[in-house]
Amino acid sequence: MEMEGQSDQQLHSGVREGDLGKIREILEKIGDDGESKKKLLLCRNSEGETPLYVAAEIGNVAAVAEILRHSDIESASAASRNGFDPFHIAAKLGHVDVLKELMRAFPSLVLTTDPSCSTALHTAAAQGHVDVVRLLLETDSNLAKIARNNGKTALHSAARMGHLQIVKLLLAKDPKVGFRTDRKGQTALHMAVKGQNEDIVRELSSPDPSAVNVEDNKGNTALHIAARKGRSQIIQCLLSVEGISTSKMNKAGETPLDIAEKLGSQTASEVVSALKEAGATNSKDQPTNPAKQLKQTVSDIKHDVQSQLLQTRQTGAKVQKIAKRLKKLHISGLNNAINSATVVAVLIATVAFAAIFTVPGQYVDTPTPGDSLGQARIARQAAFMIFFVFDSLALFISLAVVVVQTSVVVIEQKAKRQLVFVINKLMWLACIFISISFISLSYVVVGTRHRWLAAVATLIGGSIMLTTIGSMCYCVVMHRLEEKKLRCSRQSESRSRSYSMMSVASDHDILNADYKRMYAV
Repeated sequence: MEMEGQSDQQLHSGVREGDLGKIREILEKIGDDGESKKKLLLCRNSEGETPLYVAAEIGNVAAVAEILRHSDIESASAASRNGFDPFHIAAKLGHVDVLKELMRAFPSLVLTTDPSCSTALHTAAAQGHVDVVRLLLETDSNLAKIARNNGKTALHSAARMGHLQIVKLLLAKDPKVGFRTDRKGQTALHMAVKGQNEDIVRELSSPDPSAVNVEDNKGNTALHIAARKGRSQIIQCLLSVEGISTSKMNKAGETPLDIAEKLGSQTASEVVSALKEAGATNSKDQPTNPAKQLKQTVSDIKHDVQSQLLQTRQTGAKVQKIAKRLKKLHISGLNNAINSATVVAVLIATVAFAAIFTVPGQYVDTPTPGDSLGQARIARQAAFMIFFVFDSLALFISLAVVVVQTSVVVIEQKAKRQLVFVINKLMWLACIFISISFISLSYVVVGTRHRWLAAVATLIGGSIMLTTIGSMCYCVVMHRLEEKKLRCSRQSESRSRSYSMMSVASDHDILNADYKRMYAV
């Protein structure tokens, strides 16, 4: 294995040095062992190059001939890391004699391709090697028809790079290849006008002048391309071709003159002048085509509808975002209401519980007939009985609210609103009952002579509580009526509006109705 490795290095070194004797010595040392010889010829250096590749690259014909005596088609067509095999690299560098040796040994090498499906003819045509192109076309003229992965033939490459002699050779073999198009729909003439070689443009348009009016996938002729590139001399050459259409519009609705006027340079002014002298017109000056006008109208309507739908979706997204934020605020408000109700319930329970033990007149210390120890001295009065009943109601309602608040966990928003509604009504009752307890006890405290003070307290307390409770009831009823009206409105809208419009409208209604700044529950 070590000896084979040294032979690999020596063979590459011998080829680089052009030492034919050293090459023969290494190859003959292997003898008739076909497997070892094949392994030696397929060995690669750090660049992935075989000995034959190195010989073809430097143009060493003798080394190529010697290595080919021991090679098969596999070793002769082995590609390096750059994708080129010995035949392609020789064509790229213009080593005609090397190519002849390779074709003499293996004629099928002319059909090999690189990863982009380029043949050696493509490579030689792009590099401008006339002798190589001539040799390959003489070997197989059908090579001119083979296209790369992007649809471009060797003629496309030669025309774009400005190699006139190669263009002539390719057209001489097959004049129709000038009409071959790539994936963009462009012919070799489209490629030629991107450069500055007028002779190539004449050569490509002379076999069939109709080539100047061939359109690519975007509707551009060679004149459109030349106008976009600002090639004034090329445009003069194209305008001299008989039958050229100077005012043809592409799929974007632009004529060559429209394109040239957009350039805005000194060269552009020359192009514009040349086109106008040839009778070119702008798209706006051409007669209207009914079919094209209808197509444009449909396109405009489609664009407007798409724009409106996009705007509707964007507006809906913004409204939904605002609605979510307001929903969070609404839930926060409900939570605050629940917490506040808990605090108030505890406060009322505390007051109601303490009130029964701090009644005016204190309690009986010494039992007497009809009175028991610890009995309130005012227990027989009607005012105390009213106080006792309503104070008890206020106490136990408040305690019930506290128990519910500390035991029930509500997550769904609608259920939370219902809970707040029930708790609030209970707290209304507790407040009314604690108020009645206070007023009833005030009749005992003020005494018989100043009972008018208790009457005043009754009037004040009753007015304030009734007004407050009445106002709250009114707000609750109005809120419920508005909700019902909104539901009916949504149902009617759903029958007449599209989904997108309805969604935006309903979101708008949510912002204006469901999420008020303040409402009563």
